[in-house]
Order: sequence, then C-alpha cells, then structure tokens
Amino acid sequence: MTMMSGKTCLVTGATSGIGQETAARLAGLDATVIVVARNQARGTAACEEIRRRVPDAQVEALTADLSVMAQVRRLAEEVQARHERLDVLVNNAGVISTRRRTTADGFETTFATNHLSPFLLTGLLRGLLERSAPARVVTVSSAAHKSVRAIPWDDLPTGAGAASGQTYPLSKLLNILFTTELARRLEGAGVTANCLHPGFIRTALGRDVTGLMGALVRVALRFQPGPETGAETSVYLASSPDVAEVTGGYFVKCRLTEPSALARDAQAAARLWTLSQECAGLAPAP
Repeated sequence: MTMMSGKTCLVTGATSGIGQETAARLAGLDATVIVVARNQARGTAACEEIRRRVPDAQVEALTADLSVMAQVRRLAEEVQARHERLDVLVNNAGVISTRRRTTADGFETTFATNHLSPFLLTGLLRGLLERSAPARVVTVSSAAHKSVRAIPWDDLPTGAGAASGQTYPLSKLLNILFTTELARRLEGAGVTANCLHPGFIRTALGRDVTGLMGALVRVALRFQPGPETGAETSVYLASSPDVAEVTGGYFVKCRLTEPSALARDAQAAARLWTLSQECAGLAPAP
C-alpha cells in the first residue's frame, strides 16, 4: 500500500472489528485518522488500541449515534470545524438485527444506520471531500445483498414492507445502489466512490441476533477469518494507487466484481437517491 502522509481519513464503526482494523492500518500508513464511536469511552479505547499497535499514530475519536440523523449532522459539523481536509471517508458502521426496531426519527434502525446515515454523512462532507481532491468514499456492503429480489419502496424507510430477515441484506443492496449513483454524481469532481464485500468475517456484527439464528451465527463465526482479512479490501480501496481512477465499483477480495442484477439497476439507484434525500432532509445538490 502507498503511504498516506498528510492525508486525513474518517472511519465510522471503528471501535471494533473491521472498522478498527481499517483505522489501525490507515494510521500505520501515516494517515491522520478520525474514528467514529457511539460514545467517548469506546472511542478512547479504540484510539488507545490503535496507538498500541502504531505508537506514533495520529488518531482521534469523535462520537455519534449514527442511527440518529441529528447526530450525523453534528458529526459532520465537527469534522469540518476540526479538519481542513478529508481525503478518505470509510462508511463502515453497520448493524444487523432480527427484530424490527425504529429510531427516534421514525426509521427502521437497520435502514437508518446502514444506509441513511452514510448517505447523509457523505452528502454533508461532500464539499470537504471535493476540496481535498483527489479523495475517496469507501462503503462496506455485503454479498448478502444478492438474496434481495425486490425493493419494498413504499415501506422502505420504516421497514414495514421488508420480508422476514431481509432488512440487513436490503440495506447492503442500498449501499451498492448509493455508491453507483454517488459515483455518477461525483463524475469530474476528483472524488471516487466504491463499495465492497469484506467476506464472512468473525466480528461482533451479529451480536444482536437472538434465538436459534443467533446461536447458529455465533457457531459459524468461530470458523471464519478475523477482522485482519475483512479490512483488506477497505484499506485497498482507501489507499491503493491501482484504484485511484476507479469509481462506482463493487469489490470482493480487492477485485472488481459484478453485484446482483438489482444492484446494477440505474433507475433504482436514482429512485433511492431521491427517497434518501427526502428522508435525510438533504437538499438536492445544485
């Protein structure tokens, strides 16, 4: 990987698992790294762990509950107030749950955390990314998106129309559609947008899955590779000169790969963008 001296990277969901590994590796490449945590204690612990691995790491923690849009807005304001540039935004934070829950904003929690928050955060930081060009947006999706056969447009924000167990795969499909449309809208701005499947990785992502399914997931995870493997493609997309000009792609094991047919639907990507703007209260870009 290329050294990233002078570059600033923001990684959401960076207090454990793939996110923390991604942040540590970027710090090891001499980048200034902003880790986003749900609370200060977890953020401080993550920074301490990264400094343990990279003694001279330039790392700081900012806090936000990414399921709450007001906190996403506050996070974006804080980033812009504290930093003059942002070279890489890694939308890594995610949740998975078998129970339908809603946020304070009235959105289904998985939709809000996994899709709407990266959509809003990226939109709010777009100006800073463009001023820092060349810059990159990296979003962690999943091969789970392939199980989705149709998008329940009318009930998408509330999760009411999602089939049982489909909220997480659906959110990962939305990550790819978001990336596709973002890349199109950023054309000529010097900012690339790519997404990835990190693999079936041993992390705490499934901690909220309960019952028999939760037990099966935990057993299966024991035999899967750890965050070190899961972070490889995120770090590659954030730092490698090989993909400096690549945008709108879906990567698996650091290789450009074709996602599902639904994930390649340009009309669905445009429709999702309009709906997401309305949900997030984000004004259309001029």
